[in-house]
Amino acid sequence: MTAVPDPWSDLATLSLRVATMRELFAGDASRPPKHTVEAAGLVLDASKNRIDDGLLASLFSLARGAGVEARRDAMFAGDKVNVTEQRAALHVALRAPRDAVFRVDGRNVTPDIHAVLDHMEEFSEQVRSGSWTGHQGDAITDVIHIGIGGSDLGPRFVCAALSSYRHERLSLHFVANVDAHALDGVLADIANPLNPATTLFIIASKTFTTAETMMNARSARAWAVAGGVPESKLHRHFVAVSTNTDAVRAFGIDTKNMFEFWDWVGGRYSLWSAIGLPIALSCGMARFRELLAGAHAMDVHFATTPLESNMPVRLALVGILNANVLGARSVCVAPYHQHLELLPAHLQQLEMESNGKSVTLDGAPVARATVPVLWGQPGTNAQHAYFQCLHQGSEWAPIDFIAVIEPAHAHLEHQRALLANCFAQSEALMNGKTEGQARAELIAAGASAAEAARLAPHKTFPGNRPSNTIVMQRLDPASLGALIALYEHKVLVQGSIWNVDSFDQWGVELGKVLAKTIVDELEKGTSGTHDASTQALIERARNPSPPPPSP
Repeated sequence: MTAVPDPWSDLATLSLRVATMRELFAGDASRPPKHTVEAAGLVLDASKNRIDDGLLASLFSLARGAGVEARRDAMFAGDKVNVTEQRAALHVALRAPRDAVFRVDGRNVTPDIHAVLDHMEEFSEQVRSGSWTGHQGDAITDVIHIGIGGSDLGPRFVCAALSSYRHERLSLHFVANVDAHALDGVLADIANPLNPATTLFIIASKTFTTAETMMNARSARAWAVAGGVPESKLHRHFVAVSTNTDAVRAFGIDTKNMFEFWDWVGGRYSLWSAIGLPIALSCGMARFRELLAGAHAMDVHFATTPLESNMPVRLALVGILNANVLGARSVCVAPYHQHLELLPAHLQQLEMESNGKSVTLDGAPVARATVPVLWGQPGTNAQHAYFQCLHQGSEWAPIDFIAVIEPAHAHLEHQRALLANCFAQSEALMNGKTEGQARAELIAAGASAAEAARLAPHKTFPGNRPSNTIVMQRLDPASLGALIALYEHKVLVQGSIWNVDSFDQWGVELGKVLAKTIVDELEKGTSGTHDASTQALIERARNPSPPPPSP
């Protein structure tokens, strides 16, 4: 019997034969074009990875053998790819045009999606124009979005990323943490105290029962009433993104101002739905539709392009190579644009919640590590923090650099410096610096031979450290939509290869369930069954130490 080839063994063997990146570039003038993909207004340069033609071919074989194409097609078809909850994961339908057909359980959901989008447009234009007023007839000046997880981070990130497009009168605020310092920090901002008469709250909870969201919502409601908003007029200051009509009505929100979304939309994929209402309010519905269109362009590319020239597939496969073959334990994302400051946080949730799994689709233990830890912050700040470790540390991490060519400001000297730093960092990580080069530079700078020999090891850089560079011409709604969709589809590809359910999140639940019991114990003073450490912490919270005496 002929043995079935093991793609993982092939990858491991081939990786040992790959030359250094410096040698790969020296030996192949066509290397950058072969590893560069363009789609939906983005450019991905993956040439600075430890990969050659043989490894690349083996990675594509791995993807095909894992059924990436079939799983992709099943997601677009509305199949129940979320197997543990028996749900579709059809976020791609949220950004499709009106004439598209996407079916869930045999029903075309596109008309429902566009009815909600039209509702969002009508409402957002009323608020932005000033025709929607608070209970005293004043135009809204502040919008506070209360949600958590995907109902918070997605719209929070996009509003920050598109802040160049924000409405001049409206200030957007986001509250997620049940820690009341978050809510008080918005409501009682000494520098800019909010006025209940001109404040609008968006309560985002699919079931209208999410514990943290509803606790913050009730406190916000009490603040509004204490500030003079009659209970009969709360509907002028509160709207809901939910599906629970009865709970929304009981809260005091007019159900005409309830914006629906669906259980086939996972929270971390929901910014394209009514969860994106803050984006429409801040940037305008026309910009929100451009965001959707950019994501849809990436969807079309992902769904129709062969794997070899498919951008999400390329990005995912070099990630598989780095994590599962070369042993990287984390991934750094470094956006070289200040407005993309929250991109790493959004991708943390997207990737680590989606693929942070240890069992396969059929419940068996996974055969290899799944999603690496994702982290990062904008350049050039990051260069003065952890880039020391990235260049010379004993642990290495692949990096995704995000570069934007055209700024939204007029300070071109700043932009040239920013891009120069971005491009230089990936070059330095790839090439490094040998001890001989370091010694020669020191001697050229006037150091003695002995001093150069002493210092050279400290100024040596190993190089051969991989990175991707993703380039967009400008940070506009369409390019941002394409960027987010790129990473969403990367998640699907990697989840397919690891054979995990990328669309459930049971790991979010356990601690929250236990917290409900402990809350009751803290309130009533009762005792539950806990380990000694947890019980001691509960007792300490019940009986806090007195403050130290004043000096």
